[in-house]
Amino acid sequence: MKYGICHLSIVPVRIEASDKSEMVTQLLYGDFFKVTENRKSWCKIRIAYDGYEGWIDNKQLRPLDKEQFKQLKQITPVYISDLVEFVSDSENHLYPVVMGSSLTGLDLLNHNHDGRTVEGQQPKSSLVETALLYLNSPYLWGGKTPFGIDCSGFTQMVYKLNGYDLLRDATQQATQGEVLSFIEEAEPGDLAFFDDKEGNIIHVGIILKDNHIIHAHGKVRIDRLDQSGIHNRDKRMHTHKLRVIKKII
Repeated sequence: MKYGICHLSIVPVRIEASDKSEMVTQLLYGDFFKVTENRKSWCKIRIAYDGYEGWIDNKQLRPLDKEQFKQLKQITPVYISDLVEFVSDSENHLYPVVMGSSLTGLDLLNHNHDGRTVEGQQPKSSLVETALLYLNSPYLWGGKTPFGIDCSGFTQMVYKLNGYDLLRDATQQATQGEVLSFIEEAEPGDLAFFDDKEGNIIHVGIILKDNHIIHAHGKVRIDRLDQSGIHNRDKRMHTHKLRVIKKII
């Protein structure tokens, strides 16, 4: 097996080949990938969308051949735009799918879908509208859904739903786009990155109007943003130190 596609709603991608291992990201329905290593019960994959690597259980994928993989890469992505919807198979069995799931592989999976979708690049103003759909989603390390999401998964999914590609981790996303010198130069939808005491990028959020930011910290929440960083309204203190602001689009 050299290629595969996710035919389930959400599949954990782990750092090692074990159910006890840390989840580093997730496959959503329709995500496809290249298999770089095979074991008896697990395979190591490289996700086609962002190049991210990890291990998944062999029971949680559908194999593809090389031509099917190449075909999927050439199709313009279409994504689920509602929080939760369903696809059905040839026996009318339902599969729940979440916002941001890809419908590119519907024909290959012999599935059907009848619901709201989004495709192509949307105006920059739509980034904020999409971000607000995730408001109050619980924080989950490695998560990418409204039922659990981490800070960079949140920014990646918001941009993905609007037709723009971000890498998976905050450190990777910080290498993209154009640096802005001041908060005053930023527009709603730009990204703000935050570092730790050693200078490592550890957090990212999406800038809103009037010096606010939406980000995943405990949950997806809205806080104040200033030159020092994020001021948490509940704790009444700064929780993240601002490193850089980037304009992606």
